[in-house]
Order: sequence, then C-alpha cells, then structure tokens
Amino acid sequence: MNFDHLPRARLTTLPTPLEPGPDVSGGAHLWVKRDDLTGLGGGGNKARKLEFLCGAAVAAGADALVTVGAAQSNHCRMTAAAGAVLGLDVHLVLSGDAPDSGEATGNQLLSRLFGAQLHHTGLDENEWRALEDVRATVTADLEADSRRPYSIPIGGSTAVGALGYANAFMELADQTDALGITPSFVVFTSSSGGTHAGLVAGRRFLASSGRSVPDVVAVGVAKGINRGQRFVAELVDQTLHLMAPDQNWAATDEGEITIDPSWLGDDYAVPTAAGDAAVRWAATKGGWLMDRTYSGKGFSGLLGMAEAGRFEAGTDVVFIHTGGWPAMFAAGGTPA
Repeated sequence: MNFDHLPRARLTTLPTPLEPGPDVSGGAHLWVKRDDLTGLGGGGNKARKLEFLCGAAVAAGADALVTVGAAQSNHCRMTAAAGAVLGLDVHLVLSGDAPDSGEATGNQLLSRLFGAQLHHTGLDENEWRALEDVRATVTADLEADSRRPYSIPIGGSTAVGALGYANAFMELADQTDALGITPSFVVFTSSSGGTHAGLVAGRRFLASSGRSVPDVVAVGVAKGINRGQRFVAELVDQTLHLMAPDQNWAATDEGEITIDPSWLGDDYAVPTAAGDAAVRWAATKGGWLMDRTYSGKGFSGLLGMAEAGRFEAGTDVVFIHTGGWPAMFAAGGTPA
C-alpha cells in the first residue's frame, strides 16, 4: 500500500522498533512494537495519526490546530509538538482546572513548552461530549477572528487519523516477515477507536491479497469515549475508502472488531491493581515505561489474557506500546 496520494506531514521517526520480550504466562513469545518511540514531542501513537491529520490541515491552508482531551492527554501534548514543528498555533481544550502558576506537570508541562494555549474547562475527564462542545466553541471563536483552524476530535479518531495505524499494520507485517515470525495476535490499548480502526483497516487491506494476518484485539480503557464495535467498523470502512477509493470494499463485519473491556476498572484514568502490576512488570522485565491510565491498563489486558490461556505456548504475540510516559511525572502517575 502506497499512501503517497494522501496529504501527509512527516513528523515521526519510522519504522519504530519491534523488540522481543520475555515469554508471558503460558509460554507465548512477547514482542513489543515501540510506538512510544515515534519521536515527535516525546513519542506515542498519536504521532502516526497526526502525520495525516496535519497533512490535511496544511493542505487546507490552516493556520491553527484545535483539539481536546483529558488533563494529561498524550494526544494533546503531541498535537502541541506537531504545531511547533509546522509553525501552526495550537489550542488545547482540557478537562479539569488550571494548575497553580508554575505547577504544570507531565503532558501539560510539555504542551506549554511546545507553545500551545491551554483551555482548562473545569469539566470532568469523563464528560467527553461537553468537552467536544468546548472544542467546537474554541474553533468557532477562532474562525470569527478570521483565523483558519483545523479542528481535531478527541484522540484524532477520524478516518484521516486512522490512516496512521493502517500504515503501522503494514510496517509491522514487514518487520515480522523480516524476523521470520507469524504473530497470532496484535494487542493494544483503545479508547477513542482511531488506532483500532486503522489497525483493522490495515489488516483487511493485507488480507484482501490473500495474506495470513493476525487477530487484532483492543483492550478498552474508557467507558465514556469508546463507542464500541459499530463505530469502529464504520471508521474502518471510511479509512479503507481513503486508502483505496477505487476498490469495492464490503462493509466491515462487527465480528472483526474485538474490544475487551475487562481491564478498565472503574473508568478512564482510574488506576487498577492489574494495571499497576503490569506497569511494574513492564519496567522490571523489559525496561518499558507505561502509564497507569492507558498503556499500563492495555498491557494488563495482554498479561491477563496470557494467564487465562488465550495464547498458545510457542506462539508470537505483539503488544503495541502506544506511549504515555510523560503522565508518569504528574501527580499519581506511578504506582506507590
């Protein structure tokens, strides 16, 4: 698949490494796709989405980016970094209240450093619809001031953003071919659904040529954002149309969209005992940094599936490490 027909801003360091890890419970071989090392603004999965989102923004003549997220949003931090690279103003709509002067930490500290304007809403991080309404208001205010903003939904989860992970699935396939391995599963963390849709789109594209492809399993970490199988399936269809508009794609079956909600706990950004254990496992056995909100919970899902016998002994399983280390340096960001 060649993505050259689509607007793209080159923002990431690719390909990201695919590293071997220790075997997990039951004897499956662990591989970690290091998308925490995408380079942009401290790395993370959103960089891949932002290449296509910012490409579309530049092609549209935008002079500003507007997006939205939780107080310690990785997506917002990386959008701020992308704006710095491209010379675009960035407005970030965030949950929660503004920190005391000089006390910004984690992703907020980095977003300020990259020059973004932070709009603290006082809203709870689970009030996603209200946060999106504020994003729309900030966008409209900029337009009224004769600016040309490109407005990005939470997580960059549009078909344009999902292109980044369709491309990532193909990158992963090239790497596994070179290593001579055939993974049975690709496991990753999901909230707003864009990474999930992109991976499934990439999987469907390669499968259409007769290639054997691994199962894609999302570990859901947000009740309020994760809109479920139907939303992801529709986003897959839209992404495939952007990738290959001349191909007659059948609608994606919801059965292809696997979301495991078992590792969420009480809700998004609420730590779990399993997630904290996974953060420690990753650090002590692989030297990987995972946050409690996102990547740690996703990895706890993989470890839990292994303990439950989901993966056969001797098979290869890939975990896509989507980043999030800056949040570890915010209050409560690491297990006690």
